[in-house]
Amino acid sequence: MKELVNFFHEIGKLKGKPRRGWIINDIKNPESIAEHTFRAAIMAWILGRKKKGLNIEKVLKIALIHDLCEIYAGDTTPYDSVLPRTKKKRAELMKTWPRFSNSEKKRIAREKYRKEKNGIEKLTSGLPPSLRKEIKNLWLDYEKGLTIEGRFFRQMDRLEDFLQSMEYWKKYKKPPQGPWWLWAREHFDDPVLLEVIREMDNKFHKHKKPRI
Repeated sequence: MKELVNFFHEIGKLKGKPRRGWIINDIKNPESIAEHTFRAAIMAWILGRKKKGLNIEKVLKIALIHDLCEIYAGDTTPYDSVLPRTKKKRAELMKTWPRFSNSEKKRIAREKYRKEKNGIEKLTSGLPPSLRKEIKNLWLDYEKGLTIEGRFFRQMDRLEDFLQSMEYWKKYKKPPQGPWWLWAREHFDDPVLLEVIREMDNKFHKHKKPRI
């Protein structure tokens, strides 16, 4: 029980960790990692029911653990390696979507994976073996898209990000929405989620003609 209490204490730290993507966009009082996880899990549960053959319990477990590694690994964004120091230049960069060579993409992905794998290993090190194994396997499924549940939630995670970006844009007129649409066209292919995106676009941007 001592190890479980320690684990519960550690994951509670995510309630106070703001998401880095919103920090670099200069959003006031940005959501925490735990707040993102909460809504992503609710959305995954409800939208996952529209998918045939999906194990909803597994999807929800993936949702709950997918960002636990960030307690130690930290939250990262695609902009981190090219982020300017000045606020003005950062604001300009946010209007674009960063492009990297294939070798650079692989290097960034390897480093991110290494840090996050170490994070999940450290976090689960004191747990009972069966629970530790389950959490690590669920995290790996999310990272690698090993099952339909892992692949579905990976897009679901991004959908929650996209919704949050629209809500902040509506309130603060940032982050710039152009890069988000470029990103969306490259990362979403699930018909259910594409339908949701179109409805989100209509709600926040009043676009009659679908952009995706």
